[in-house]
Amino acid sequence: MFGPQSKMDIAFEWQAQFHILRPSIHARRANIIVKFQDLYGFTVEGNVDDVNVLNEVREKVRQQGRVWWALEASKGANWYLQPQISISQGIGLKSSLKLSGFVNAITLKKLIRKGIPPVLRPKVWFSLSGAAKKKSTVPESYYNDLLKAVQGMDTPATRQIDHDLPRTFPGHPWLDTPEGHAALRRVLVGYSFRDSDVGYCQGLNYVAALLLLVMKTEEDAFWMLAVLLENVLVNDCYTTNLSGCHVEQRVFKDLLAKKCPRIAAHLEALEFDVSLVATEWFLCLFSKSLPSETTLRVWDVLFYEGAKVLFHVALAIFKMKEHELLLTHQVGDIINILQRTTHHLFDPDELLTVAFDKIGFMTTNTISKQRKKQETEVMKELDLRMRRLNSIRTDEK
Repeated sequence: MFGPQSKMDIAFEWQAQFHILRPSIHARRANIIVKFQDLYGFTVEGNVDDVNVLNEVREKVRQQGRVWWALEASKGANWYLQPQISISQGIGLKSSLKLSGFVNAITLKKLIRKGIPPVLRPKVWFSLSGAAKKKSTVPESYYNDLLKAVQGMDTPATRQIDHDLPRTFPGHPWLDTPEGHAALRRVLVGYSFRDSDVGYCQGLNYVAALLLLVMKTEEDAFWMLAVLLENVLVNDCYTTNLSGCHVEQRVFKDLLAKKCPRIAAHLEALEFDVSLVATEWFLCLFSKSLPSETTLRVWDVLFYEGAKVLFHVALAIFKMKEHELLLTHQVGDIINILQRTTHHLFDPDELLTVAFDKIGFMTTNTISKQRKKQETEVMKELDLRMRRLNSIRTDEK
C-alpha cells in the first residue's frame, strides 16, 4: 500500500480503480438504496440514480487521466512545476517565456478544476501546495525525530486525540484498524507538538485521516497537514478559541447576503444561523459532509487556489438548493435539506461548476479585506465571553 511504484504500476492501478458499479436487477426495479465502496474504501449509500452519476463521474476521471498522462509524456513528469505566472499578472506580457508561463498557469488551473487523477494526486498535491518545499527546509529525519521526542508524552491534546481516534470514520477498512489508528495518532500528535498554538482541535482528525488515504505515507500526510494549517488556511482557525473559524463564519454570512440575497433574507427571517451547518464544513474541509471523491476534488482546487475555494463551495451548496430552501418554514427543514444535499453530491463537476461559474468571481484580496473587517468584532466578543466566564468562576469560588 505504501511502497514506491513505477509508472507502469501506477498506470495499471489507475485503470483498476475505476470499476463500473452495477446494482442488481432487483435494486434497479425497486429503486431501493444500495451500498458500495468508493475509491478510498468508504461505504456509500445511494439509489440507482446515484450509481449512474458515479459511473459517469468515473468515466470523466478516466478521460481526465488520459489528458494528464499525455501532458506528462509530452512535457515531462513535473511539467506543472515549470515557472508560472499568476493569471492576474498575465496582461501585457511580451516575453515568450513569460507568455508560456502564463499559458501554463491557465492550463493548469483549468485542469485542476476538472480533477487530478487519483494516482497522480499525491505528488501533484505535495508539489503544488508547498509541502515539498516546507519539508525541504528541515533535516530529512525531522518527522522521525519529532515522533521519538514526543513518544509517551501525555497532554490534553494527546488525550483528546486518543478519544477521537475510534470516532474518526468508523467502519473504514483501514482507518478503523489498529494500524490506521496508530498512523493517524502519530500524525496528529506529531503536529500538536510542532505547533503548540494549535495543538489539536476536533475536526483535524477527519482532515488528517483523508490525507493519509491520499498521500499513502504518514510522513507526507504530516507535511500536507502542516502546509494546510500554516500556509493555505487562515490563521487561528484551529487555535483554542477558534477565533479564525469565527471570522470565517462571519465572512461567509456576508458573502451569502451578497451572492445569494434571497436565500440570506429568507434564512434571516427564520432566524437560521448559517454557522449551524457551515462550521463543520470549514473545520473539516467538507470531509464529513461530502462524499470522499467529491471532497478530494474540492481539495484539488483548495491546495492550488487557496482558502477562498471553501467559500465558493459553501455558497454553491446553498445556491444549488435555492428553490427548496425558499420554501422552508422550519430551521430543521433547512438543516435536513443541506445535509441530504451534501451527502448525495456525487458529481463534483456539478458542484464546482456552480461554485465557480454561477457564484461569480471572488479574489483572495477581497476575502482578506472582509476578514480584517470582522476580526476586531470577533476578538471583542471572545474577550467579553472570556471575562464573563472568569467572573462566573470567581463567583463560584
